[in-house]
Amino acid sequence: MMSGGSYTNIDHQKVSGSVPAVPDPGHVTVKFADSNLQTFPPSATQGKIFGGTNPPRDADDTFSRPVNGTDEPQSGGWLHRFTVGAYKPYFDVDTSDVVERLKESLFPFRGTFTEKTANNPDLYGPFWICTTLIFVAASIGTFVTYIAHKLKKQEWNYDINLVTWSAGVFYGYVTIVPLALYVVLKYFSAPSGLVQLFCLYGYSLFVFIPALCLSVVPLEIFRWVIAGLAGFMSATFVALNLKAHINSAGERWFLIVVSIFLLQLALSVVLKLYLFTVTV
Repeated sequence: MMSGGSYTNIDHQKVSGSVPAVPDPGHVTVKFADSNLQTFPPSATQGKIFGGTNPPRDADDTFSRPVNGTDEPQSGGWLHRFTVGAYKPYFDVDTSDVVERLKESLFPFRGTFTEKTANNPDLYGPFWICTTLIFVAASIGTFVTYIAHKLKKQEWNYDINLVTWSAGVFYGYVTIVPLALYVVLKYFSAPSGLVQLFCLYGYSLFVFIPALCLSVVPLEIFRWVIAGLAGFMSATFVALNLKAHINSAGERWFLIVVSIFLLQLALSVVLKLYLFTVTV
């Protein structure tokens, strides 16, 4: 208490109304009744920004599906197809894979090429096969015409059109024909992967490389035989590998296979007339 400007200390006095001290009861154990709690996974976030669902994939998602059976999503959506990264997996092949596929193209009656490349079709082999064909056609054609002119003692001039024509034929054929076939098979409800068709047609042209090299032999009948044999092997390779798949197109599958076979033979005739023939 304060009295007269000074403080008075209260020592050891019992003040009425004070709270008595509570003795420490020691450690108290609290027990809770068991309860069955179920943990639920967090729900997927919805909304325009964090869309919780993915758009359905087409039956033929050649460029959007994961490669080698992985579930890694492809970022970028539809525009991703126009980037280099979209085509990178199709150039990721080993030398042993390419060599094995080249050997497969030289045995057309097996008809197992599409089955072996179903999970990993590549564009590396077709690109270099076409590029090699352009180089071989230009170099062999130039060499043969040069020798023919020299033997007849005539003036020889290099024909640059041979390179451009070869590039147009091989690159154009291996691009346009698979695209057209892709549309036809889609129409007949027997869709096939576009990259797989590029791969098949690209490797089907490999047999023309040794055929062009043999065209240096100055015998017209021999060149016709070589061109015809190469065309038959290439046409058989494509037709037999697509036959099993095109069977699902119904009654018209035979017409489609025959058209594919004849178109490949027509290519060999064109190559014979423009690349296997030497005129002085």
